[in-house]
Amino acid sequence: MESFKAYKLTETPEKKIRAEFVDMTLDDLDPGDVVIRVAYSDVNYKDALAATGKGKILRRASCVGGIDLAGTVVSSENGKFKKGDAAVGIGFDLGVSHHGGYAQYARVPAGWLTKLPQGLTLWDAMAFGTAGYTAGIAIVRMEHEGLKPSSGPVLVNGATGGVGSIAVASLARLGYHVVALTGKESEADWLKKLGAKEILLRKTLNLEKIKPLDKSTWAGAVDSLGGDVLSWICSTMKDNGVIASIGLAASPNLNTTVMPFILRGARLLGINSGESSNDVRDTVWRRLATDMKPPLLREMARTVPFSKLPTVFDDFINARVTRRVVVDLEE
Repeated sequence: MESFKAYKLTETPEKKIRAEFVDMTLDDLDPGDVVIRVAYSDVNYKDALAATGKGKILRRASCVGGIDLAGTVVSSENGKFKKGDAAVGIGFDLGVSHHGGYAQYARVPAGWLTKLPQGLTLWDAMAFGTAGYTAGIAIVRMEHEGLKPSSGPVLVNGATGGVGSIAVASLARLGYHVVALTGKESEADWLKKLGAKEILLRKTLNLEKIKPLDKSTWAGAVDSLGGDVLSWICSTMKDNGVIASIGLAASPNLNTTVMPFILRGARLLGINSGESSNDVRDTVWRRLATDMKPPLLREMARTVPFSKLPTVFDDFINARVTRRVVVDLEE
């Protein structure tokens, strides 16, 4: 039987992670009703935590890494997919407790896959990946709550990160006045190129004493930090403003009062991209392929060959990444 390359993560008896390239066959893959020849995967912060052992991500002793994949259906026992279909899979148990996207083939349940909509290539799908999909859900949910360009400015923090940069570019394409909040002053020109109308530097915020209600400023906000920045955002929302909470890069804690929510009608939406329903996935991927697709998507990601995958994880851990990373498995 033909073998193929995979990047496998194994927890050692010393509770460290051994990450290595191995040869596998289809018989080695986990159960599922669809077999995919993987063209591209990507690297998310979660992938870097898993591969370096910096975070407790793996839920089994050994697993092929990669929480995202895009490729072509080789065989299917499910009527939803047929041989030759282009498909994208993100989240669920991929790369955590089910062999993931860092292998040239994957076998997964059909319910974890979405047919690639017209307007997206397999590469595009991984330039988005979990990060872009999360930004997409955030925008769709915020719009469902009534947010529109005429509502007022939308703040995006962690703006150079995977979710943040796609949120900036997608919101700008939809016509929103986007304010990018960042700690990386050197990236201001890039954020403006993505569509941010204003740059707000994190060091200019006074987070020592956050008022229960501060100046009413934001119609919407996409928050990937948590902690004091999210507390400040809550206090500065406009009437009926809406916040999408998508991460905890600064802190999982949130110290706020109920005042923004009962006096200004602010709403705080929790965004979980890992196990969203198929109808949500179909909607968000369709939007990412059409009116939310950033014009500069090709510039927003760089491609690394599969063989160079191990070289990129430290950049994520040390916050040195300002572009999405797509992994080419067909090198």
